[in-house]
Amino acid sequence: MIQTVVSSATRQVVIGPDQPFVVIGERINPTGRKLLAAEMREGDYSRVEADAVAQVAAGAHMLDVNAGIPLADEPAILAEAIQLVQSLVDVPISIDSSIVEALEAGLSVYQGKALVNSVTGEEERLERVLPLVAEHGAAVVAISNDETGISEDPEVRFRVAAKIVERAASFGIPPEDVVVDPLVMPVGALRYAGRQVFDILHRLRDELGVNSTCGASNISFGLPNRHGINSAFLTMAIANGLTSAITNPLESDIAQAVKAADVLMGNDKDCARWIRAFRQPSPGGRARRRSGRRRPARA
Repeated sequence: MIQTVVSSATRQVVIGPDQPFVVIGERINPTGRKLLAAEMREGDYSRVEADAVAQVAAGAHMLDVNAGIPLADEPAILAEAIQLVQSLVDVPISIDSSIVEALEAGLSVYQGKALVNSVTGEEERLERVLPLVAEHGAAVVAISNDETGISEDPEVRFRVAAKIVERAASFGIPPEDVVVDPLVMPVGALRYAGRQVFDILHRLRDELGVNSTCGASNISFGLPNRHGINSAFLTMAIANGLTSAITNPLESDIAQAVKAADVLMGNDKDCARWIRAFRQPSPGGRARRRSGRRRPARA
């Protein structure tokens, strides 16, 4: 079983098919969040602080940190946000940017082994991002599109993933440090989008020997009751080999689906995490804990 190990200064997280599913909290991302973007541009990180703490409290194993704000100094903001988040919580971080200089700034201040989000199959990205990943001993998210864009053909997306894994190896980055995003398409626009992802996930695990991740909520774009679709998709994707996802841990449906999938995949030993999360103590047990008294032993 292949394992991708990432870490903060004090905590290690292992991504793998024989490990509990890894939830990467998605909320520290100003894309589509105008208030957060405005605050971060002005150096106000109060909402970043709240989102970091809340996501970890809700069960996120890692946090994605993005500072993609138009006309802002993204490298500086990303570095500041990463330092702040690492001072508040001990989970590893996915450093998320499409700008290489921002990735470099984030890696320069990061404590531990980061996950770099991301590299694509485009030649320019491969030649600029992979050496940076290798230099810092990081892991990397490989997004399966290239100069031709995002293909609706799952075979093309798999070939792009294989190309990135091969090129990563040429820079000294082993397969266990490449986490592939097979690109989830909206099922409302592409009828077999779910099936396509499930097929690719099998091949990533069995043929390339790599772990996987995705932006899980993409599957439900444009549909009502998105939480219902997202939670069902995650459970099915985990059964087909998905080992991590960038998603919202504050959504109770998502959190429950992940915990249930871990039980059914055999990655929650003795169902211990499920029981801790959902078993209600007996009324008598609650009363004894409140009183702080024990029943006297029988003679």
